[in-house]
Amino acid sequence: MEKKVSIKDIAKQVGVSTALVSYVLNNKEKEARVGKEIAEKVRRVARKLNYHPNLIARSLQSGRTNTLGLIVADISNPFFSYIARVIEDAANQHGYTVIIGSCDEQASKSASLISAFLNRQVDGLIIAPAEETEKQLQNLLNDKFPFVLIDRYFKGLNANTVHIDNYQSSYQAVEHLIKKGYRRIGMMAYETGLPHMQERIRGYSAALKANGIRAKRSWLQKAGYATLENDVQKGLRQALGGADAPDAFFFATNSLAVSGLKYIYKEGIRVPEALGVISFDESDAFDFFYSPITYVRQSIDDIGKRALELLMNQIKHPNGKKEQAIIATKLIVRKSSARPV
Repeated sequence: MEKKVSIKDIAKQVGVSTALVSYVLNNKEKEARVGKEIAEKVRRVARKLNYHPNLIARSLQSGRTNTLGLIVADISNPFFSYIARVIEDAANQHGYTVIIGSCDEQASKSASLISAFLNRQVDGLIIAPAEETEKQLQNLLNDKFPFVLIDRYFKGLNANTVHIDNYQSSYQAVEHLIKKGYRRIGMMAYETGLPHMQERIRGYSAALKANGIRAKRSWLQKAGYATLENDVQKGLRQALGGADAPDAFFFATNSLAVSGLKYIYKEGIRVPEALGVISFDESDAFDFFYSPITYVRQSIDDIGKRALELLMNQIKHPNGKKEQAIIATKLIVRKSSARPV
């Protein structure tokens, strides 16, 4: 059996102490004041010798495994797949490996993932929580286990969170449509009690009211996560088929928008002439639609990096004060919301 390469082997080939090699391989060369050139040489030799750290021994020594768990709502959604990459890259700079799981908006699957990650002895969790998972998160708080919530949150839960101002972002998007001359504005949202979605609906309603527009009940349509395609088509058919049909639609997520655009295109509804369109979050599909879509941009880089920063701080200082970080958004105006006068 081939002998496992040790830190001592690397130190011998480079001509330095084992302590120096340990500092470099644990990404602590700055604290030890190791020069950049020698640090690079240590890493180069480690790769050449195919060195793999003994994670079990390291965890026994430090009490940590240098692994984190990330639970997203749906990894197939570009928003969550991109944020997973941002977090993975940021964690790597701290010497951490990220294990990723998708709960598919199911509380039961979320519970299974949390249990699996805890059994793997991860040092902390970053979670985009599904509906009805407050109790799971409260249990983590009771156990003083480090975790940060991203994108979603629960009011009254004293946890580190990173999210946007959903109310204001939604209000701004709808007000933009009103300023462009649209007066009958519909909204497609998810059927959920999660606060972030409720805040987007509240912002939509407030913008209409502030501009003297009395909303029709049929203008607000909702879709289930598991029945997305069918519900979006059914909702748009119902809203757009009435006497006071919307002349613009605000989609609460990019997945809702992509599904909605399929129906709009199939029905031959012209955007923006017959129907203005704005979406929350961007999608590559928006660039391929004949009328590029106006959308609310969330800084995924800022959300991911801030979440990792808060988690690292919580791991180091378990009793520290919890923080609610609000990341700014920006409305990216394109052709889909610019109806010709």
